[in-house]
Formats: sequence, C-alpha cells, structure tokens
Amino acid sequence: MALATAQFVVVLSTSIVNVALPAVSGGLGLSSGALSWVVNAYVLGFGALLLPGGRCADLFGRRRMFVAGTTVFALASLAAGLAPNAAALIADRAVQGVGAALLAPAALALVLLIFPPGPKPEGGAGLTRATALGVWGAVSGAGGAAGVILGGVLTEWYGWRAVFLVVVPIAVTSLGATILLVPADRPTGGGLDVVGALTSTAGLTALVHALTAEQPLVAAAGLALLAVFADRQRRTRSPLVPPRLLRTGRVAAANLAMTLLGAVWVGVFYFLPLYQQQVLGYSALAAGLTQLPLALTVVAASTLAPRLPGRAGLAAALAALTLGLTLLALARTDGTFAVDLLGPSVLVGAGLGVAFVRLTALATDGVPTAESGLAGGLVNTTRQLGGALGLALLTTLAPTPGDYRTAFTTTALIALLTTVAALTTATSSTHPARRNPS
Repeated sequence: MALATAQFVVVLSTSIVNVALPAVSGGLGLSSGALSWVVNAYVLGFGALLLPGGRCADLFGRRRMFVAGTTVFALASLAAGLAPNAAALIADRAVQGVGAALLAPAALALVLLIFPPGPKPEGGAGLTRATALGVWGAVSGAGGAAGVILGGVLTEWYGWRAVFLVVVPIAVTSLGATILLVPADRPTGGGLDVVGALTSTAGLTALVHALTAEQPLVAAAGLALLAVFADRQRRTRSPLVPPRLLRTGRVAAANLAMTLLGAVWVGVFYFLPLYQQQVLGYSALAAGLTQLPLALTVVAASTLAPRLPGRAGLAAALAALTLGLTLLALARTDGTFAVDLLGPSVLVGAGLGVAFVRLTALATDGVPTAESGLAGGLVNTTRQLGGALGLALLTTLAPTPGDYRTAFTTTALIALLTTVAALTTATSSTHPARRNPS
C-alpha cells in the first residue's frame, strides 16, 4: 500500500489542480494559454523524464530512486503552494513533475519485483501480479478522480494553494512507510544514455510548446530532435529504450494505445471541471463533488478489470468510454447533472478504469525483471506524454470553455483510435507463448 499511495499522489497531482484553475487564474492573473501550463508543466516534466527515471531505477536501485523522487516531489509541492507568482508556480510544477518521474517508475518496478508473474503458489500468501496491477490501476484511477473532488473542496474552503499543500503530508507518509516496509533491491548497474535523455526531453518539450503556441518551426525542431533520439537508441550501447524491449511481448502496441488513452484521460479531467464551472455555473465545491460517480466508477472498474475476459473486456471498456465522451459532447449549455453528466460520467469512468489496468498489464507482459523499471517508466511515459500532447492539441482546438463540444468530440475520436490500437495489441504478440489473459 505504501507504493500504491505514492502512485495515488502522483496521479492526484495531475488532476487536483483542474478544479482550482479558475481560482489560480484570478489569483495570479494568468491568461488562458498560460493557465494550461499549470497542468502541462507538471505533465510534461513528468512524462519527458520518465524514461531516464525508469532507467535510473534499474541502474541505481528502485527503492533508492523512489526515495529520491518522493523527496523532490514533496519539496516542490510545498514550493508550489507557496508560489508568489505565475512563473514560480509553473516552475515549481515542472520540478514536481521531475520528482514524479523518478518515483513513479521505481514504484511500479518494485511492485513487479514483489509480485512475480503467474498464479499465486498453492498455500502462498499475498496477491498475484494481476491482482496487484488491479489494485495499482484502482489507486491510479482513484487519484485522478479524487483529485477533482478534493480540488473542489479545498479550493472552496481554503483557496487554491491548498491543492498543492495537501499532497505534502501524503507524500511524506508514503516515503516513510516505504523506507520501513520495502527492502532495498540490488541495482543492475550499467550506463545511462545522457545524450538520449537530453534529446528526448528537449524534443518533447518543443513539440508540446509548438502545439500550444502554434509554432510550426518549433514543432519541426522537436520532431528533428526526436528523430535523433530514435536513431541514437539503435546505435548506443546503453539506450534509454532498448529496441529489444519494444519487440518483447506486446510492449510497443500497448504503449501506443496508452499514449492515446493518456490524451483522453487528461482531456476529460481538464475540460469537464471547466465546463461545469464556466458554462454551467457550478461552484468549485459543486464541480468537485459531482465528480464522485466518476471517481467511484474508475475505482470499481479498475478493481474488477483483472477478472474480466481479456479482449472482450477491453473492447467493451473502450466502447463505453467513446460513448460517454460522445454524450458529453452533446451536453447542453444549460444542462443538469442528472440528465447531462451522470450517465456519461459512469461510462467514461468504467472505460478509463478497465483500459488503464489492461494496457498496463499488456505493456509489462513478458519483460525481464532486470528491465522492469524501464518497462514501468515507458508505460508511464507514454500515458503522460499522451496527456501533454493531447492537452496541447485540445486547448488549441478549443481555447475557451465554451468550446467544450469541440474538446469532447475530439477526445471521443481519440478514444476510437485507442480502441483500434488496443484491440490490435490484445491479439498480437511477438512471443505467442507468453500470452496470458491479463
């Protein structure tokens, strides 16, 4: 639970700020474009450094990197809550993302190390890996949805700074519990591709900035840097993403699907609270509390995901997600919670919860223990980068809350693409013998 709590607070920090965005904008005088960077600075800092973070977990020790990352994360959260201006807040959010990039893949790698693949031995104690990943997915889903609820309550009662300060004691508690309960692991050793880390980080940052600011030349530079990164991974002795990892099991296809799912995930939790507050006129507290059905459904669906039939369960989940987003796109400007939001929220929550657990399992299936940190970093990377790129695209297509129809229609189309990618993933493998229903 100590590791799951860390994952909870990492995901919580992605969504807890969303309900507070109007209050942050009023308090610090942010423009619409700058406001999206309060979210994207964290998501991008997190996503762009997850690959180096996952590699460092394997090279230098998973628990050691978890401790380092959680410490950075807690200190940056405190600084964000005390930020005197918009520039400081965005910078603190970026550092918060760096801490998350160190702790998240290390935490998932420790889970994969503690819970080996296969059924629980007869008479054994503890969870199977499939069940552990179900708990992991439930906690991740709860963090995303609970962030919106908690953000509304805290913003209404204590102001927007509380949404950053509240994660500090949770992170410190998780840190202490992990030091006490999780034994140190043995580092694998080896080298870190520093040039690869720099080119991938710079390329992704440039690409997200270009989408947000609509700058084609910056986008071209970002794509060029990513091409350099991809070429280097084929030639260097210590790549961040070994080509053999992408050929293992269903790693490559699952991560492609997770990239698309990440865009949907972040898009929902960004635009839904804005629609509620700035179109329907909800208070921050009301916007947060009306996320409760979505939160509970994500948690329930994540918990049940390992028990559902593999390909059929994933297909049904993504169909529910697409339908829910389509209904949100059709919601009225004078809509009510019961008629316009309750049903779509349940559908979206069910789809996100099941799909996240299934794709995480597929993305780590058949990966050797020595590269579990890297695999965990990769699947977290694709989800976060999908979120950053998706949010940049969505805020460009729908720059004001009044364009919520465009935002939700676009996320529904992305969900359709996710369905195609995910179903291809569920039926393909370069190692058929390693297939399992999880």
